[in-house]
Amino acid sequence: MLASLPSPSEGVFHLGPLPLRMYGIMIAIGVIAGLRLGEKETERLGGNARHFASAAAWGVVAGLIGARLYHVATSWEKFGDNLGDIPKVWQGGLGVPGGLLAGIGVGLWRARRLGAPVSLMATAAEPAIPLAQAIGRWGNWWNQELFGRPTELPWGLRIDPVNRPAAYVGNETFHPTFLYESLFNLALCAALLLVSRRVRLKPGRLMALYVAGYAFGRFFVEGLRIDEAKRGGGLRLNQWTAV
Repeated sequence: MLASLPSPSEGVFHLGPLPLRMYGIMIAIGVIAGLRLGEKETERLGGNARHFASAAAWGVVAGLIGARLYHVATSWEKFGDNLGDIPKVWQGGLGVPGGLLAGIGVGLWRARRLGAPVSLMATAAEPAIPLAQAIGRWGNWWNQELFGRPTELPWGLRIDPVNRPAAYVGNETFHPTFLYESLFNLALCAALLLVSRRVRLKPGRLMALYVAGYAFGRFFVEGLRIDEAKRGGGLRLNQWTAV
C-alpha cells in the first residue's frame, strides 16, 4: 500500500456558501488550456484567433450538452425514474463520443457562419481538444469514479470502500484509467502538433488523425474499466463506439 496513488477524500470545497466542485473546475481548466492552444494554432496558421474563440465557445457548450445527453441515453436505467438528476453534471457522467459529435459539429458550423476558413479552424482545434480532455479527466480522480480493474501495480489507485463496486469491495487499489487516458491524450496532443508542423496534410486530415488516435487509445482504456456499462459481443458499448 505504500506504493500506490492516493485519491482525494473530498471533491467539493466551500468558499463561504459557494460550493466549488473540483469535477467542474478541472473541466473548466481544460477548456481554458485548450482554448489558448487553439488560438495560438489559429494564429500560426494565419487565421483569426477571435473567430476561433467564438467558434470554440459555441462548441464547448454544445459539447457539454452532447456529452451529457450521450451519457443519459446510454445509462437511461439510472435516469428514467430520476429525471431531476439529468442536469447534475457535477456528479459525473459525460460521454466523450456525444461531446465530440456535438461540439465539433457546432463549432465548425459557427466558424462557417463567421466566414472563417473551416478547414483551418478544424486543424487548429484538433490538438486543443485532447489537451482539454487530458486535464478534464482529472475530474474523475476527484470524484473517485471510472477506475479500472483491481491491480497491485505500484501505481494502483486507492479507492474508498464507499466508491467501490459491490463485487470489488474487498479490493483496495485499482487501475487509474483516468490517468491512462490523460497521459494518452497528452501524447496525442503532442503528436498532432508535430504532424501539423512537419507534414503537409489535406484539409480535414488532422481531424481524422485525432478521431482515429483517440478511438484507438479509448478502446484499450475502456476495456480496463469496471463501472456498469452496456455490453455486447464481449465488448463494452464505448469500445464498440471507438471501433
